[in-house]
Amino acid sequence: MKNYLFTYPGKISYLCAVLFLQCLIAVTCIGAESLIVSLNTIQDRVRKQNPDLAAARYRIAEAKGRFVQSGRRSNPELGIDTSRNARSREYGMSVSIAQKFPVTNRLALEKAVSYTSLKAAEAEVRDVERRLVAESKQLLVKVLAIRKQKELLRKQEKVAKELADFIHKAAEKGEGSALDAGQAKLEAAQFVNSIRQLNAQAASLNGQLKPLLGMSTRESLVISGSLPTLKLPARSVNPGRRPDLHAAQLHALAASEAAILERAKRLDDIEVSVSAGLDREEDAPNGLENEVIVGIGVRIPLPLWNKNEGAIQEADARKARKRKEVQALAHNIRHQASGAYKEMMEWVKLVHEIDNNLLPLAQQQNKLAEQAYREGQSDLQDLLRVRDQQLKLQASLNQANENYQLARIRYFAAINK
Repeated sequence: MKNYLFTYPGKISYLCAVLFLQCLIAVTCIGAESLIVSLNTIQDRVRKQNPDLAAARYRIAEAKGRFVQSGRRSNPELGIDTSRNARSREYGMSVSIAQKFPVTNRLALEKAVSYTSLKAAEAEVRDVERRLVAESKQLLVKVLAIRKQKELLRKQEKVAKELADFIHKAAEKGEGSALDAGQAKLEAAQFVNSIRQLNAQAASLNGQLKPLLGMSTRESLVISGSLPTLKLPARSVNPGRRPDLHAAQLHALAASEAAILERAKRLDDIEVSVSAGLDREEDAPNGLENEVIVGIGVRIPLPLWNKNEGAIQEADARKARKRKEVQALAHNIRHQASGAYKEMMEWVKLVHEIDNNLLPLAQQQNKLAEQAYREGQSDLQDLLRVRDQQLKLQASLNQANENYQLARIRYFAAINK
């Protein structure tokens, strides 16, 4: 009996330890398959895990390869010639090495063009990152707005159920209408249907957001935080921070350098060769003798038929087009930033108007209508109409807040901030 009493607590402790470890492993596994993001952390997640951004980074590797390959001379050519006299024992053999050399600075220009293209590729990848971050933030704002709208509907559902219970009890006592009780229950049920529709929208948004975050289908997404407060940022329409504008400027520079390169290609490379030969000839009456021959040759191409005019014309047109594209993009960026900022200002005005004037008035009217209905001074339809107006105002307030946040994201994406 002593042993039993002594070992029983030990067995309980062992079982508790096993259960604790199992629970810890389960919690760890659940945590490993879920991701928590917010507006403050989603940018880092996109940078590290977005598959499209990871694929875009290979553009830089491709450009680096072109940069390494550019500006190199052509390989030298080794030539071997042999000859033999069919009527005698005379024969000869020569070995030559030929190398082409540019007469212009073509190789340096090729290197410069490829280096500028490399910098443009880096700017293009930064622009891909900018657009992906903005898209992810917009989806996240929509999810947070749906959450806010669901909270509003739950509060409305609670109030509607309380009213339905009151009408139902009054109808049981013969002090109210059974038709009003059924109408009140139907009104409360509509909120449940609206919440389910919002759940479907949130699921669709999560399905769009998870690929942007590099998540697998097995992982669950947990969105934390709430929408930021409405506060207009400092106004700026300077497009200089945009990576796509930087990339366009670099492409324009590369096009200008390429035009100079095409002009340098009007003269082909000259070829210099060094040769050495051995001839074995018969010198009567002394017999066969060996002769060593050493030579240097130069081949100069004559620019008679091909002066690269078409390629020069094409390069000049590309240079002009790239410059116009830079101007057009800078113009569009200024309009994007200005339009988004003006939109934010209008949404802020609307939010303040609803929050400070319209919504308090609707809440007051709702209280008066509910009091009048409970005292039998008005019918149910008047009360439901007043509540519907209040609900629409609150929904408009949430929608205006959401639109402001979306415009804010577009504004910061436009100025790359």
